[in-house]
Amino acid sequence: MKIRKYIPLLAAIIMSLNAVGQISKSYSLDLEGAKKIMETAKSYAKENNAPGGAIAIVDAGGHLILLERLDGTFAIASEVSIGKAKTAAVFGFPSKKLEDAIIKGRGSLVTVGQNMLRGGLPITYNGVTIGGIGVSGAASADQDVAIAEAGLQVGFLKE
Repeated sequence: MKIRKYIPLLAAIIMSLNAVGQISKSYSLDLEGAKKIMETAKSYAKENNAPGGAIAIVDAGGHLILLERLDGTFAIASEVSIGKAKTAAVFGFPSKKLEDAIIKGRGSLVTVGQNMLRGGLPITYNGVTIGGIGVSGAASADQDVAIAEAGLQVGFLKE
């Protein structure tokens, strides 16, 4: 008889143990981390004679954390870099993937409302997308990508 009064308690404990398995670990990119990525990307741009460039860093939801427009960069590059960073963050893959799909005939992708140009890369930590970096306005699309890739070489992102 005494054991029956503990059954609801045991059931609650067992159910709570199952709930723990349903919660995933998450990470987020803070301002300090974004500043480290930005400094690394800017250093690379200067060392490789980029004529300019706007560098945007966003969180996992695509919301702007940090933006810098280097001297000599055309004004709209800021907006384009934010779009590239947002695309990479919310899709979890480089913005180039969408550009390539459109070039190969998947024209309907232009309706998804994101930026489909090379230069946006997801920022990941322990396999989780925590943000995105986007670059626009360097010497070429390839240099945009190289500057973004350089930003991702920050030590804390190494897995």
